[in-house]
Amino acid sequence: MRMTASLAMAALLISSAAQADGDAVAGKKVFNKCMSCHDAKTDKNKIGPSLLGVVGRKAGTLESFAGKFSDNIKEAGAGGLVWDDANLTAYLRDPKAVIPKGKMAFPGLKSDEDLANVIAYLKADPKP
Repeated sequence: MRMTASLAMAALLISSAAQADGDAVAGKKVFNKCMSCHDAKTDKNKIGPSLLGVVGRKAGTLESFAGKFSDNIKEAGAGGLVWDDANLTAYLRDPKAVIPKGKMAFPGLKSDEDLANVIAYLKADPKP
């Protein structure tokens, strides 16, 4: 009995860790909500900046989009905001809470699974 409980707990922990990493394939489907404004697999800007290579980049610093960023997102970047997993999760959950006067109109993703998956997709190798 104890062994079964231990195995079940181990499986749960492994499952949680895997979910925390996200699924890029599932994230591609979630990213469909973003595609009208962003491209994640090429350096093409749309209404919003290209998100190719966004993970690890300082906010508001994509040179090809420099004149179009809101002052607030440029200030956040100048203040040290880097798009790592934690900051992307917070921003994609509630953009206006992170950048109150930013231009992004998207209300955010509420599902932890969708957030993890879309971040995994953004981190995946580009496959245009």
